Amino acid sequence: MRIGSRTKLDDLLRKYPFLLDFLAGLSPRFGKLRSPVMRKTIGRVATLGQVAGFGGLPVPELLRKIQAEITKTAKEDVEVEAGDAPPEPIDAKEARLEVLKDIIRELHEGGDLEEQKKRFADLIQDINPTEIAEMEQKLIEGGLPEEEVKRLCDVHVQVFKESLEGQPIPSAIPGHPLQTLMEENRGLEKILAEWRALLDRIDPKDGGVSLEKVRDEVKSAIEEIALVEKHYLKKENQLFPILESKGVSGPSKVMWAIHDDIRMMIRELRGFLVDEKDADLVAMGKRLSEMMADMIYKEEKILFPMSLESLEEKDWARVKKGEEEIGFAWIVPGGDWKPGVKEEELPQAPAYRRPAETLELDTGALTPEQVNLLLKNLPVDVTFVDESDTVRYFSAGAERIFPRSPGIIGRKVQNCHPPASVHVVSRILETFRKGERDVAEFWIQSRDRFIHIRYFAVRDKTRTYQGCLEVSQDVTVARSLQGERRLLDWK
Repeated sequence: MRIGSRTKLDDLLRKYPFLLDFLAGLSPRFGKLRSPVMRKTIGRVATLGQVAGFGGLPVPELLRKIQAEITKTAKEDVEVEAGDAPPEPIDAKEARLEVLKDIIRELHEGGDLEEQKKRFADLIQDINPTEIAEMEQKLIEGGLPEEEVKRLCDVHVQVFKESLEGQPIPSAIPGHPLQTLMEENRGLEKILAEWRALLDRIDPKDGGVSLEKVRDEVKSAIEEIALVEKHYLKKENQLFPILESKGVSGPSKVMWAIHDDIRMMIRELRGFLVDEKDADLVAMGKRLSEMMADMIYKEEKILFPMSLESLEEKDWARVKKGEEEIGFAWIVPGGDWKPGVKEEELPQAPAYRRPAETLELDTGALTPEQVNLLLKNLPVDVTFVDESDTVRYFSAGAERIFPRSPGIIGRKVQNCHPPASVHVVSRILETFRKGERDVAEFWIQSRDRFIHIRYFAVRDKTRTYQGCLEVSQDVTVARSLQGERRLLDWK
């Protein structure tokens, strides 16, 4: 029997099953090979050289130990091939994914970053954005909380950064949705550079100027940064739903959670400015700048290349169709790109959105156009989610409180809320479905507006749950009313 760095582990374990327990005793990482998934992926395709890299042992040392164990247990002579070839990268897709997941899990458990970088360099070497997306999705599906994947996002980008740096930055024709997002990133980079320069001027550690003297400048800069909301909404409402429809949900969940962190930090900056907390504002402002710059990197090295690979022309046409409703941040998009598909060639709207000739209602009859106009002109925002938690409709009024786009139609409502609030939404819907409650309500202060948000269980005549109606209303003016007005007061 001859063994060497290119000997397949699977062949060896088939002949000498006792080696599995032996290997598990050499390194905790080898113990993972007891997992059926690991055996079917890494165990099936890996060579002993690759296994050594996986376990963190020098190849010659692993070969000598295996040689000694076979001689001792099986009473057979084993010859070890000369040479100390470095481990070759693992090529099989599923095996690569398992290695990637194992690297991130070890980081999650407090593993050394530099050691995991070396494992990546030895066993994987190169990675493409789709593999990172699949890894994130598998980790979430495997039970690692989205919040933890989000926390590790920066860490695993560091592990893969050298490989990602070799990836070209994607580009497209001006007017293409991806190119528009890229141009917004260039605009954001300029704004962040100006923001960092402003923070340096007021940093109290360096004897900076008083915040009071540059209050208006700081306020204006914060509001300029806050326009990133339009950029993030285009991702959340237009790009993410299409990726999800193609089975890719990991990056969208992780990125949305980071979007929410950025939104919270912008709100806190506004509060620090009002309270004149110079040091807190500078510290938070610098963290915000770093986080937003990191998001640009993740978009352009992971999300955008993966989207170009996954989406077809008709998908980009759908993304384009919803852009105008959300708007653009810092730029006016180009107009060169024209979808290669006609409007009528885009995927058909679901049947529930196709109008019938007449709608017979309990107390009258309306045409579909009248129903649409009625809902659009309600002084509230309404969104309807059906009994299977699928978004079926939202009212497109002139001044919506919370932005929506057609991209959410047909999407599970849980995927239309930030990860931090999904559990609340699920609890409300489940309680309604069980018939335990019929109403849930909240009220929030959104800058200078007071918003009342209510959820109503929609039931038929037999009290069977048919869905949930969300109604949001700006009640700022209503709360300030006093006395009476019984006469028309048009002026």
